[in-house]
Amino acid sequence: MDTEQIEHDPADVSTEEEAVAQPAGRRAAPAVLGRLAVVVVVLAAAVGGVWATSAVTRPDRTETTTEIPDLDNAAAQVAPGSAAPVNATVEGTPAAQTQPQQQPQQQQQSGGGDLLSQWAAKVSDVTGIPARALVAYGNAELEMRAAQPKCRLSWATLAGIGRVESNHGQYGGAVLQANGLPSKAIIGVPLDGSPGIRAIGDSDGGRFDGDPVYDRAVGPMQFLPSTWARYGGGYNPQQIDAAALAAAKYLCVGGRDMASANGWWAGILSYNNSVDYGQKVFGLADAYAKAAQVVKVS
Repeated sequence: MDTEQIEHDPADVSTEEEAVAQPAGRRAAPAVLGRLAVVVVVLAAAVGGVWATSAVTRPDRTETTTEIPDLDNAAAQVAPGSAAPVNATVEGTPAAQTQPQQQPQQQQQSGGGDLLSQWAAKVSDVTGIPARALVAYGNAELEMRAAQPKCRLSWATLAGIGRVESNHGQYGGAVLQANGLPSKAIIGVPLDGSPGIRAIGDSDGGRFDGDPVYDRAVGPMQFLPSTWARYGGGYNPQQIDAAALAAAKYLCVGGRDMASANGWWAGILSYNNSVDYGQKVFGLADAYAKAAQVVKVS
């Protein structure tokens, strides 16, 4: 749901393998609630095909999708701009020891010997997030820490987005594989101007979303093809390492400080301009960060 229309990859499958399993929610929406009400903007909320929308007005165009996929998690009762989630960082995995992946698609397995993988395994135990997804979120944090240290983006925020958008690449029964691809592609509903859905014509010739007429949000982080073209680095939007890093770049654009209250909300609402969406991500990110505070990796 990035303001710059990050063309999110269906988070579940590689571009070529995307045997398109349309979510039943907006973005590739993991919540299939038919089309609930108003919604956000360009992002096509994650996982499923018909996202549920929140009652918030849409801006002319943001570079993310449009619906809120996850209605299972309660929205945190916090006003936009009043606070930011706990800003946990990947502990025990300094960039000098755990190098960010320059080519996410080529990372075939999370591995077991490096500190990032050890951290991910332990955090998975206390949060329920798949370790493979945590490797992607943690790697994206490390990458941005090295490239844009003032952004101060936490893996927990990326995890909150990943949960709402596609249940960490597991939307619709998909399984997040060791190579970072979902067992089946995650692709949102066509953005064809139907009630509650923004009309966005095809921008990629169907390359990423399989639709040559309208764009659809794709991948675990639900990017629109046009946004993906700017932030995806030429990789597959279904691959979770690439998707998490693209989302991180999108959130950190313009020198934004994702650890500050105003910066965090500006980033999240640019991803999906919905207060309800932001409150859900806030609640998840805050809970993940707090749960992971007990994790230590030496």
